Amino acid sequence: MQRDVFQTERLTAREWELSDLPFALELWGDADVMQLVVLQGKLNRDQVVQRLHDEIDRQQIHGIQYWPLFETKSGQFIGCSGLRPCTFTPGDPLLEKNYELGYHIIKQCWGKGYATEAARGVIKYAYEKLGLTKLYAGHHPQNVNSQKVLLKLGFEHAETIFYEATGLQHPSYTLNLLS
Repeated sequence: MQRDVFQTERLTAREWELSDLPFALELWGDADVMQLVVLQGKLNRDQVVQRLHDEIDRQQIHGIQYWPLFETKSGQFIGCSGLRPCTFTPGDPLLEKNYELGYHIIKQCWGKGYATEAARGVIKYAYEKLGLTKLYAGHHPQNVNSQKVLLKLGFEHAETIFYEATGLQHPSYTLNLLS
């Protein structure tokens, strides 16, 4: 049973299901989407299946995931955006709940403002539904577009951290949800 998580002006986010494998393959199996997310540049079918299971498990365990996104009017799959527990806590190691915001958008939907819109929906959800007061985010050092999105959303650079998935130092950011 599909459960909607949040809506924005143009998007609906819902929980992943195993039947969403074609969407997961379209997104995480695309080298253009994943080239700045994972060291090998894209995920093979088995890795995508594992990623889908990981997202479903994260929802069951933590109540969050990178939720799949669909255009509300057309139903077209456009990517995912959401939260996951942080594996780093720049400048604030004592926070009880540390969540990282992220998004992945399929290539044909790049440049349409979906990442910003989806991230705003996630931020609102994090504050209103989860009661969070701070979020973290990061991006590949070459991903200028993600940097622009984060800065537009009000994230402030915190530090540079090692991101194991790419083997690189990534800029990391914080967003205070109380200001």
